[in-house]
Amino acid sequence: MHIQPAERISKLPRYLFAEIDKKVRAAAEKGVDVIRLGIGDPDEPAPEYIVRRMMAEVQQPRNHTYPPDEGLPEFKQAVADYYYRRHKVTLDPKKEVCVLLGSKEGIAHISACFVNPGDINLVPDPGYPVYSIGTMFAGGEAYRMPLYKANNFLPDLQAIAPAVARRAKLMFLNYPNNPTGAVAPPQFFADAVEFADKWQIIVCHDLAYSEIAYDDYLPPSFLETPGAKEVGIEFGSLSKTFNMTGWRIGYAVGCSAVVEVLSRYKTNIDSGTFKAIQYTGAEAFNNPAAAEFRARMCSLYRERRDAAVLALREMGFEVQTPLATFYVWASIPAGFAGSAEFVSFILEEAGVVLTPGRGFGEYGEGYFRLALTVEATRIREAMERIKKALSRR
Repeated sequence: MHIQPAERISKLPRYLFAEIDKKVRAAAEKGVDVIRLGIGDPDEPAPEYIVRRMMAEVQQPRNHTYPPDEGLPEFKQAVADYYYRRHKVTLDPKKEVCVLLGSKEGIAHISACFVNPGDINLVPDPGYPVYSIGTMFAGGEAYRMPLYKANNFLPDLQAIAPAVARRAKLMFLNYPNNPTGAVAPPQFFADAVEFADKWQIIVCHDLAYSEIAYDDYLPPSFLETPGAKEVGIEFGSLSKTFNMTGWRIGYAVGCSAVVEVLSRYKTNIDSGTFKAIQYTGAEAFNNPAAAEFRARMCSLYRERRDAAVLALREMGFEVQTPLATFYVWASIPAGFAGSAEFVSFILEEAGVVLTPGRGFGEYGEGYFRLALTVEATRIREAMERIKKALSRR
């Protein structure tokens, strides 16, 4: 039997990190002690207070039935309370909070809610690949907004032609930014609200890294911006904040009309998040231990960031010190044809996994991303290996 996938699947690239993982497994099978600085998956477990609550909830028979289609009120209220405490943003948990199976799921599906074939989505480049994939699945076209170092890795909204803006349905933004680690000043968000209102574009802001920041920087919510709740929504996740990447729980908040459409879409394609996880998610936000956990993780990542940035600079790499996220974004050295060749060389010669910038879009070419998701001692070892490999080249 000849199996012929749908055209949309034929267009689908192999997921970047799945391909990297194949190369890592191949190296490990050869006996290489691989240091993985590729995927952004926290190496520390979820805090003990979260695990204890989950152990209790999973034993409750009430939690083994379908959850409410609209999500548990307890979790939605916890998200709303968190937004008021952290950002001074008031949310109606019934109308302005949507429970997600991780923010990736919501980001992937939002295009299906608003994009018709031939429509345009404004997508940052370099950026999280799911913005473009969701656009493609909906039959839309991804218009790339270049993120240049000269513009602090912010898109130039004025460079978007009126003919493009008129056709655009969604604009994806992500600050603190993956992969560059860049942050956005309040004026940029104000400009984005004005641009979206002018062209009737829904802003979809990805705030996955809101709680990973350094040097007294506190990442803002897009919804703090006057008028933001009228033009857009924000995606959040417990994955990076509480080291719960495998638990798959997140949320979308903001414009009630957008939240309603996304919620309606989801009730037709999934059955919601396990109730025990939602109750535990509420505990994650509400427990006073959350602040101490966040401070500890930021301190840990700061030590790793400083170790990586210092070593890279000593080797001559062009790299900025990120104020947020657990990523370091650096230019590849001279002598390599591109980022894929560079990271392949480093994996083969140093046993260190990095992510090629080209995997995040054409404007990511010439860069690589390093994830601070191993211990500082291993990061220093990785830097020594890279230094030796480059010296032998």
